[in-house]
Amino acid sequence: QVQLVESGGGLVQPGGSLRLSCAASGSIDSINTMGWYRQAPGKQRELVATIAVGGNTYYARSVKGRFTISRDNAKRMVYLQMNSLKPEDTAVYYCNVAVVETSGRYREVWGQGTLVTVSS
Repeated sequence: QVQLVESGGGLVQPGGSLRLSCAASGSIDSINTMGWYRQAPGKQRELVATIAVGGNTYYARSVKGRFTISRDNAKRMVYLQMNSLKPEDTAVYYCNVAVVETSGRYREVWGQGTLVTVSS
């Protein structure tokens, strides 16, 4: 079993910042790409950012220049630093991690989601 636990969501005013964290644990042999997705009310889940094992990153156009994804391989954690937040960033944010389990099985695992609300 592999688990992801997210933290760091909350209410923030427009222009403010938040930092999301996601910790992976369980029967993990190795971790590949780590990423963040979000789902706003009434909308489909969308990719926000990803980071590869080597550190290469990808950002959705809507967050580029404002959000920064990073990872700590030793701690099996991924972070999303969100600056200059806008009301349209309001969503449930989900951590997504591609792992190889100790059994050798490849899986993509989702966190439970953390709510980010940007409002004055």
